[in-house]
Amino acid sequence: MYSLIKPILFKYDPEKVHHFVTDGLRFFNKVPGGAALSRGMWQVDDKRLERELFGLKFKNPVGLAAGFDKNGVMIKEMANLGFGFIETGTVTPLPQPGNPQPRMFRLVPDSALINRMGFNNDGMDAVAERIAAYRQSSAAKSQRVIIGGNIGKNKVTPNEEAVSDYIKCFDRLFDVVDYFVVNVSSPNTPGLRALQEKEPLMNILNTLQQRNNKNGVSRPILLKIAPDLTDDQLNDIVEIVQGSKIAGVIATNTTISREGLQSAESLKGETGGLSGKPLTKRSTEVIAYLHKKSNGAFPIIGVGGIHSAEDAQEKLQAGASLVQLYTGFIYEGPALITRICKELVNQS
Repeated sequence: MYSLIKPILFKYDPEKVHHFVTDGLRFFNKVPGGAALSRGMWQVDDKRLERELFGLKFKNPVGLAAGFDKNGVMIKEMANLGFGFIETGTVTPLPQPGNPQPRMFRLVPDSALINRMGFNNDGMDAVAERIAAYRQSSAAKSQRVIIGGNIGKNKVTPNEEAVSDYIKCFDRLFDVVDYFVVNVSSPNTPGLRALQEKEPLMNILNTLQQRNNKNGVSRPILLKIAPDLTDDQLNDIVEIVQGSKIAGVIATNTTISREGLQSAESLKGETGGLSGKPLTKRSTEVIAYLHKKSNGAFPIIGVGGIHSAEDAQEKLQAGASLVQLYTGFIYEGPALITRICKELVNQS
């Protein structure tokens, strides 16, 4: 079904299409029988898909990466499509509009996207309230979906004060999310990637870890890293994760590289982070490097260029424990979740 409507959708601006599709999904799930039909078409319920990681039980290892549901408005609908976990955000303390439009571009010959969204979101209070409302809904009790909170700093916050933004988001979302992701690797907020350097990163992670106990409850904290890091920088990441005792890593975010693209020069020249098939190999290499260098000491969530069940398997075989989709989901549709889950069941 998706293959029939995709050529039409791809004729229009990607951001406008995103809102059109998500609005349509919300409407469809409100129609009597719509939610049940969605679950029947896409979900794969099988005990062999369950995974336990950093104290959480995932009903399947296929998640929705941050960026698709920035504001926590699609949790129920995405769970009905078969995702085992959903990562909201990136969330910042204050609402912000993000960068000027247009800010998302399809590179169809490369099965890729370039985005420079700039952490556009409704702010931590609005997102926390939506997740809390979902938690109280009847759908939440049956769906058993894990919810992550991907957090970042506002554009106007200088790097020297960035830790305060991460603290604010951490404290505000603590009661409503299952795990946190510290995002210092987006290329679309000026200066943000400088926070991946060892000293500022250790400061952020150690500060959050010191706050990570509320009435005897702690939340897993993960670090999302860029695919453009050198081996020396990846070695630092291993030391940082082990030194700060955070739960694990998400590898990887979008890339600033444009190597090997087939799309028009006008598209390749757009600034922002590149995602999709051109990232498949590099993100898997980063997963494998971290897994080998750390001797599998911490879990890795693999994301980047997953457009098939085989792509997901490669990430898992390289050392990932879970995988996430974004661009592959846009290009392949919800059937991709189903195919990955069925393949994992067949391989079990």
